[in-house]
Amino acid sequence: MVAQLETAVLNSPGRIPYTVEGLIQVFTGSHRSFFTSVMAQALRISGQGTPVLVVQFLKGGIGQGHEHPMRLGQKLDWIRCDLPRCIDTPQLDEAETQSLRKLWLHTQQVVLAGNYDLVVLDELSLAMNFGLIPEADVLAFLDKRPRHVDIILTGPEMPVAVLEVADQITEIRRSHRP
Repeated sequence: MVAQLETAVLNSPGRIPYTVEGLIQVFTGSHRSFFTSVMAQALRISGQGTPVLVVQFLKGGIGQGHEHPMRLGQKLDWIRCDLPRCIDTPQLDEAETQSLRKLWLHTQQVVLAGNYDLVVLDELSLAMNFGLIPEADVLAFLDKRPRHVDIILTGPEMPVAVLEVADQITEIRRSHRP
């Protein structure tokens, strides 16, 4: 049984007199086991009505691209590169390079336009470490994002400069049990 509580209505213009600043979160580790936790957070938040974008920079294989986002529920958009394969090497052909650049530009545009309140940038550290997305571009993007937007960056070997601007760093390690 669900009960509703009555709440008093304030005589205000409907805006909160302050804004909550978004966080930059990093999930990193040598093992690739943290995406499940990040995705659970994205699904939970989108289920509460918050617009969420999940971008997988190095995943392909499903003919998606930013022109055809997968929508989970009403508030979660999930996009990948429009590639026939997953990127696992810094050596890309011209079509693959263009697809990744288009995805990065699209991501910046929609975030800077304020379309999402939570943005997950999956495997961004690998794209930076491969030299596919310049670290300076990522740092500039993080600096100029709308202040209310939460950003989650994932991937192994996150660059130190990104770690220095992060509000929260979660490092996933395997325990060493006998």
